[in-house]
Amino acid sequence: MKKLEMLTADVCTTQQAAQMLGISVTSVQQLVEAGVIEAWKTKGGHRRIPLAAVHAYKAAPSAAAKIAGKADKRTSILIIEDNRMQREIYQKQISSWELPADLAFCENGYQALIEIARHKPDVLLADIMMDGIDGYEVVRTILTYPELADMNIAIVSSLSVEELEARGGVPDGVLFFSKPVNYDELRGYLRACCAKKMSHARSA
Repeated sequence: MKKLEMLTADVCTTQQAAQMLGISVTSVQQLVEAGVIEAWKTKGGHRRIPLAAVHAYKAAPSAAAKIAGKADKRTSILIIEDNRMQREIYQKQISSWELPADLAFCENGYQALIEIARHKPDVLLADIMMDGIDGYEVVRTILTYPELADMNIAIVSSLSVEELEARGGVPDGVLFFSKPVNYDELRGYLRACCAKKMSHARSA
């Protein structure tokens, strides 16, 4: 009976719930995972949230808002890297820095464009040399969308300065890290990105 009621009730997506509540999609997902907002998944794996659950959260936001606030202060980092070993190194290094951040990976540019469109990460770290859609193409695509203008973007490559210039150089506003990566520099950059996100969250 409960399942039938769930199926017939008015529902919305996480994106719609985020818009209704004025918080990020990531915050909605974390609220659902924490059991603060009720939700279920379709056979295709898409999350659906009863409108009643959204309204209930909105009407009594005190405790749940704290969870959302913490989620909104965390920095989302997306790394595009087609080498599995390098991804594991990134995971180990960045996790050891205990940043207030959530880390995600994509193996190619096509996956990255889909992920960026869905979740709009705060930070993008893109390897340049990849099969298919490479890091350069991903970055150039992002730079054409005004709604992604506040994203922190860095590219990583073993290409020489001359080779980079031959490909158009490093776009304005994009940071460049040469390979092998200096992890002290990368840590400083990501810490700055996290501090920026925290500052924006406090002033919002």
